[in-house]
Amino acid sequence: MSSERLKGKVCIVTGSSSGLGRAIAMGYAREGATLVCADLQPNARSEVSSETAVNTDQMIREKFAGRALFVQTDVSKGEDFEVLVAKTVEAYGRIDVLVNNAGISIEAGRAPARIHETPDDTWDRTMAVNARSIFLGCKHVVSQMLKQSEHPGSDRGWIINISSIFGLVGGYNNCAYAASKGAVTNLTRQIGLDYAKDGIHCNAICPGYTATAIFQNTIAHLDDHDSIRTKHPLHGIGKPEDIVGAAIFLASAEARWITGVNLPVDGGFTCQ
Repeated sequence: MSSERLKGKVCIVTGSSSGLGRAIAMGYAREGATLVCADLQPNARSEVSSETAVNTDQMIREKFAGRALFVQTDVSKGEDFEVLVAKTVEAYGRIDVLVNNAGISIEAGRAPARIHETPDDTWDRTMAVNARSIFLGCKHVVSQMLKQSEHPGSDRGWIINISSIFGLVGGYNNCAYAASKGAVTNLTRQIGLDYAKDGIHCNAICPGYTATAIFQNTIAHLDDHDSIRTKHPLHGIGKPEDIVGAAIFLASAEARWITGVNLPVDGGFTCQ
């Protein structure tokens, strides 16, 4: 059921073709937002059986009669973010919300490895996609937000970065992933502080283990399903839809006094 909390807002969601990004984009569309779906390719590449072959932007247009377009984007490249911002403004006139969701976990798809066993290219690629992309997305979208008037009756912009529980606590055998998400966590605080005076919010969501393609790799290589489930006291392993409510809230007027926060949505993982 929609309350249209995001009605009239233009929202970019990176990594929107599958997993958390798809769920967030669909949730935003349900709340009345206009969506720009950014990813390397428009079709879902998830190994999760519930993913549909229909592209996210097409689903939004068909299911919600909403406005949506897809922009091919490599989030590790500044020039791609420049094009993404330009195409969004050309199509819809402004940017109100950015969800920096795109991310990878190379370590989840390999045998367990501590730092002395971690290849340099695993570190470099992980930081490029998970940390550099957040820097680039915030940089280019904030530049556009500063040119805009405030959203009617509200603030100038909302950024939601997708971090991780491993941006808050340590985990075994994922030094590159944990370091990249730690960067997201503190960059979120910094941007929230620097742009509060401009009416731009910046917050992060730190999901626990969630049933996405990364999770499928994790249980195949690093840990077993039951072991991970027991680490989440409330309802076990999450679903992408479990993250959507927080993402909607942080992009809405209800979060008017919230910025620089890293919000765990993790079934109690980090409260132990």
